[in-house]
Amino acid sequence: QLQASGGGLVQAGGSLRLSCAASGRRFRLDDMGWYRQAPGNERELVASITSTGTTIYVDSVKGRFTISRDNAKNTMYLQMNNLKPEDTAFYYCNAVTVYWTDHDVPVTSRLWGQGTQVTVSS
Repeated sequence: QLQASGGGLVQAGGSLRLSCAASGRRFRLDDMGWYRQAPGNERELVASITSTGTTIYVDSVKGRFTISRDNAKNTMYLQMNNLKPEDTAFYYCNAVTVYWTDHDVPVTSRLWGQGTQVTVSS
């Protein structure tokens, strides 16, 4: 499962760091990403990172957000700097995982974290 944390209320220009920790038995994390959804909007991809560290960002956050991961800790991060009111949304983490059953059968699945609220005041 994925557990997201680190959201909160911050003034415009401020910073927050989101974390997404994965837990379970006998699993591997592949591509991971952060998504966000504001009221009335569709969920959008904010940033993604592969298992080898290749990153992609949506244009609106380039230069302000940094996605990273610590494979040893099975944790992904999103450092958000110079936050703007339009960044206000519920942020979700997502990961493609491979886990092995008790019979050593690999199963690929996509997991979602429970989300964390980010609110930026003007």
